[in-house]
Order: sequence, then C-alpha cells, then structure tokens
Amino acid sequence: MMTFRSLLFLNFADRPPEERHTAPDFFGDLELDRIVATVTAGKEEYNLRPFFYLPLHDADAVLYRQEVMQDLEGPALSAAITTFAAGMRTMRGHLAQSEKLREPRQQERWHLEATVTYCQAVTRLNRELAAANPASRGLSAFRQYLAGYTASEDFQALLAQTNRLQAGLAAIRYCLLIDGLTVSARPYQDEPDYGAEIEATFKRFKHGAVKSYSFEFGEMAEMNHVEARILNLVVQLYPELFAELTGFCAARKEFQDPTLATFDRESQFFIAYLEHIAPCRKAGLCFCYPRLVVTDKEVYDEQCFDLALAAKLIGDHALPVVNDFHLQGEERIIVVTGPNQGGKTTFARLFGQLHYLASLGCPVPGAKAQFFLCDRLFTHFEREEHTATLRGKLQDDLLRIHAILEAATPRSIVIINEIFASTTFRDALLLSRRIAAKLMQLDLLAVWVTFLDEISSLGEKTTSMTSMVDPENPALRTYKIVRRPADGLAYAMAIADKHRLTYDLIKERISV
Repeated sequence: MMTFRSLLFLNFADRPPEERHTAPDFFGDLELDRIVATVTAGKEEYNLRPFFYLPLHDADAVLYRQEVMQDLEGPALSAAITTFAAGMRTMRGHLAQSEKLREPRQQERWHLEATVTYCQAVTRLNRELAAANPASRGLSAFRQYLAGYTASEDFQALLAQTNRLQAGLAAIRYCLLIDGLTVSARPYQDEPDYGAEIEATFKRFKHGAVKSYSFEFGEMAEMNHVEARILNLVVQLYPELFAELTGFCAARKEFQDPTLATFDRESQFFIAYLEHIAPCRKAGLCFCYPRLVVTDKEVYDEQCFDLALAAKLIGDHALPVVNDFHLQGEERIIVVTGPNQGGKTTFARLFGQLHYLASLGCPVPGAKAQFFLCDRLFTHFEREEHTATLRGKLQDDLLRIHAILEAATPRSIVIINEIFASTTFRDALLLSRRIAAKLMQLDLLAVWVTFLDEISSLGEKTTSMTSMVDPENPALRTYKIVRRPADGLAYAMAIADKHRLTYDLIKERISV
C-alpha cells in the first residue's frame, strides 16, 4: 500500500505529539474565536478546534492543504466524503450502543452491525474515490492507500466473515411453542402462514376502503428478560453460528483501520470550513486561494472582508463592504486613520484573519491575494482596566507592546489598534514614534490603527490608508478604507460632531 498518513500534514512528523486545546492569544482580538466556533459547531465529535490552533510555516505544506480543499469543492468528492462520514458516525453509534447493553448476545449483534456498516462505508468510499480521481496529492495518496487496504487479505477476510455472519443470522427461522407459562423453541418446518389464510378468508367481507387499526410495536434497544430467555433458546438451536459470532467479536474487537479513522476526522476540517463559507459565496462574496511567500514581503488582497462580520451580516440579509490593500517595495506598515466607527478596526482585524486563515490552507475572502507566511502573529488591541493588576492603562499598554517587540522577528506580523489613547497627544506621539522605529528596524509587516496622522508618514516603510466618509454627509461612514495620505479632516469632523462643535451645531446653540 502507498504511504499515506494525513490529509492535513504534508510531513506527518510535523504534526505535534500533543494537540493544542487552547486558542492563541490573538484569537479574541481578530474574532477568530467566533469564526472557529461557528465552523466547528455541530461537529463536536471530531474535536476539530485543535486543527485551527496550529498554523503552518511551510509554503508547500500550505499548498498541500489548498489542493485538498480545492478537490473537495467538487460535488462528487464532497458527497463521497460526506457519505463516508455518515457511515462512520453510524458505526460509532452501533459500537456505543453495544457497550451500553447487558446481554452478551445482543452486544455481539450490535458489534456485528457496526462492522457491516464499516465495511459498506469503506467499500463505497473506495469505489467513489476511484471514479472521482482526485487531483490533490493528499487525496490521491489516500485513494491509493484505500485501494490497497480494501484489496488486502485482512480486509477481505473481515468483509467475507461479516457477510457470512450477517447472512446466517438473517436466515434464522424458528417457531415458539407457548403452553401456559412454558415457552419452548424449535426450528421452523415450513408451517403455513396462518396470518395470510385469515386475511384471505375475511377478504370477501371487505367493501371499499376501511379504517386501518394496525400499529407498530415500539422497539427498545435493551431486551427484556422474556426476550433474553427466548434468544437463549434460539442460540441452542444454532450453536455453531452463535459460537462463530462470539469468536468474531472477540477477534475483531478493534476492526477499524487507524489511518481511516484519522482520515475521517481530518477530512471534516475541510468540509466544515467549506460549509461555513458557502453562504458567503452564495451571497456573491469572493474567496480565493492565496499565494504564500516567505521571502518577498509584497502582500495584497482584492475585495477582502472580515469573515466574522460577513457571517453575522449575511444572517441579517446584509453584506459587508469589501476593501483592497497592497504593500509593495519597501512598504511594511499600513497606518490606518480616519473617523471613529469608520471600519478601521475591522480592516486591521481582517488583515490578521486573512494571514492566519491562509496559513491553515483555507480559501480566504478576496478575489486575488498574496500573503506573507509569518512565524508569529501579535495583536495589541484595547483592554479594559483590571483593578486586580493595580496598573493604569498607559502602563498596561507599554508592558504589552514591550513584550510584543521583544518576541517579534522580521518574519512576524504585528497588528496595533488605537494604542496610547489614554495619554496626552505629545506623549502618545513620542511613544508611537519609538515603537514605529522598532517595527521598521525589524522590517516586519504591520497594520496600525491610530489617531496620530504623523505616524503614517514616518518613512518609506509606512503607507497611509484612511477610512472614508460620504462627501455629501461627513457623518455618514462608507466603511471603505482607501490608500491616501492622512489629512485629519475626517477625524476632526468626527471629533467636532462628538462634542457638538460643528458649524451647524454651534449656530443652533447661539440662536437659542
């Protein structure tokens, strides 16, 4: 059989020995926690969250996942994986039911049914994958592995014995003899079907449609003591068949192939994400598979948007505003200015979202994109003051940004949102210039949302983007973030309006 270990990891050795069960620190700031919670909702049995907590750092490893994701966008492959997952889910349900039961014979029957379901699911998946002929390295390797597995002597023996036992149990016929409180059983000997004879006798009295009084007995998984005693009588009639069933269950207690179990879980990472973005695509929003670079720091995205915001807006029958960005040449830091509530924080958040989701191998919002494959992602968003720390907001800002700058490397991405809002303009500008100098020295990529226009023109490594307002009505936000020099006009207008110091409001107050 061809070597296959994982759909998620090009090199299986890159998979950590222990999965991470806590989200990275920046998840809340970028609202990636909301995205992952929505993506994995309803698939808790697969424990998918750890896969979203582990970004990749090799461009070919990312491409390996992108290929699988693109394959699964095809309806035939997606349906095949979904059907296989349903079969595996049913199998696990049968095994769980077997463990809950008290009667050994009934446990064995449920175990056999689980094995039957498993063999059917595996055989069907093999057939459908061969017909679909996937192009990705991951699914192609798995298809060959599965073909080898289903043709193997061990699986063929499992399939043959399962089919033989299932057919044997289905062929059992017996008669119950009830004499008062005494019940006995004997093999079926072609006794006539008295039910059919009675129905034929009374058929002559039937005139037109009549009300049906037939009903079905409710079925419970657990047998009662009478059913258990009857089953024991039947076992005595067919001792060899039930002995084989007992031996089969003991020998095939662990019948699942571990690689198939891993495939079943890992494939749901791709299916879950594609299901999550399907409503956005249906609404007309663009997604693409970005090119990942590790040396060139030119990054761009056209028609990008915040995925967490999009999911919320589409639920309310609305669409997010899309934006573009492009860093080229020596540019490294996007400085975003403009009025409050104009989409600046959303833009900063989406920049981080895009890079992180791209590092997972997922299609990202946008029509065409190229991103830098960073080693670490850092965020500095506003935090509420906590009295327990006995620190002021300025001190907390300084300590947090110092920790980020100490840990960041030239391959990192830093996203800063409204730092030093609690201090004076002069102090904020002084501190921000020192931080900007360190960021430029590191030559890392950054997005910086600030009320300090001066930061946007500190050198060739900074570029300015501004959140726009409606020219006819400056109080109306467009949520468009465009590449243009910061001029402070939109921000000044927002401040004046906030403090009721616009021309119209002052005139109104004077006239009263």
